[in-house]
Amino acid sequence: MSKLIKKDQWVWVVIQDPGGNEQFLGQHDTEKDVSFIPTFLEKEEAEEALELLPHEKGRKYEVQAIIFEDLSQRAAENGFDLFILNRAGEVLEKIKT
Repeated sequence: MSKLIKKDQWVWVVIQDPGGNEQFLGQHDTEKDVSFIPTFLEKEEAEEALELLPHEKGRKYEVQAIIFEDLSQRAAENGFDLFILNRAGEVLEKIKT
């Protein structure tokens, strides 16, 4: 599934509206018509990259950890791929779910 991540490894994602109607902060590449969840190997990378990701002003965002296998399953159920990104927002790996 992934060259960089084991299925039982913790990864970091951005959660929109934590504690309420929370959901993963997904992105959509209109040129390639693909929806994806930005995924990070380290918490600090996710926190730094959050500023680079398109998101709505006025909403609350929080970086949280999740087991990769759980994230993969949820992404697949909702039609999202996973893109492993670094702190600069560069894609390290694309994972089709």
